[in-house]
Amino acid sequence: MDKAHAGLEFEEPIIELEQAIAELEKIEPRTDPVEKQLIELRHKLISITREIYGQLNPWQIVQVSRHKNRPYTRDYLQLAFDEFVELHGDKHFGDDRAMVTGWAKIDQHKVMIVGHQKGRTYKERSVCNFGCAHPEGYRKAMSKMRLAEKYGLPIVCFIDTPGAYPGVGAEERGQAQVIAESMFQMSQLKTPIICIVIGEGGSGGALGIGVGDRIAVLQYAYYSVISPEGCAGILWKSHQYAPQAAEALKFTSTHLQKLGVIDDVIVEPLGGAHRDHHQMAARMKSYLLRTLAQLKSQPVETLIDSRYEKFRAMGQFVEA
Repeated sequence: MDKAHAGLEFEEPIIELEQAIAELEKIEPRTDPVEKQLIELRHKLISITREIYGQLNPWQIVQVSRHKNRPYTRDYLQLAFDEFVELHGDKHFGDDRAMVTGWAKIDQHKVMIVGHQKGRTYKERSVCNFGCAHPEGYRKAMSKMRLAEKYGLPIVCFIDTPGAYPGVGAEERGQAQVIAESMFQMSQLKTPIICIVIGEGGSGGALGIGVGDRIAVLQYAYYSVISPEGCAGILWKSHQYAPQAAEALKFTSTHLQKLGVIDDVIVEPLGGAHRDHHQMAARMKSYLLRTLAQLKSQPVETLIDSRYEKFRAMGQFVEA
């Protein structure tokens, strides 16, 4: 990962220190003064990174969630899971590359994976529609989730999309209807469901695979009814007000947990998941193993009832 060319604006002090450390590490032989300077710079790097990431505003969190080096669904499949067998197609129209589905194994647990995929390079992103799934993507997801229910296997959903694909073709093929059907089906599936927002959790595109027994959000991800640019375009008629919209939407992991929209926050490595894929994958694996064990110990009927009550309770409030 080339950190020197992948930094965000507020990360400039971090990147400068990383570059200085990289230059010193090239020096051979390593003298005592150089070693001492390296130790000092590494301590300073940790301190500054902790300070910067400890006070990110909502718009900066959005930028981190969209970082081009952030781990995607396929990265977690490679790093956190032991096996993965991909399943393609919706049996109606085609295979949407923005939605990844398939059997996977994580330690002793066999699961069904459903997740958005953005793609790393521009070519991959074009093929995956930048993580914006078409109706066939959600139909594929529904088909594979029913298959998981048939065999009594838990479902793990990785959410990472700015929203469902908004094109004319997608609307003609029933985008809104298929998302509604997916949410309804997930509310009734007789198998444990874990949903994790790993980056962007935007609009109905996220909700389409977001109904589960446990909803988790990574520390620097966001989960919202609309993207900040979309909100700014509606309320202020200009995308330049996206930072203000991000502040108003209250969609960061801290806000979501206080509002009762999510169950858990998965803490990211220092400096964000994009800085250490392996450590983030290890934390993801630990969370999944712990949660799978909890959910599999409960009767299916209890899971379905609790799932229903969880989502019915969202948005309730009492006026003084």
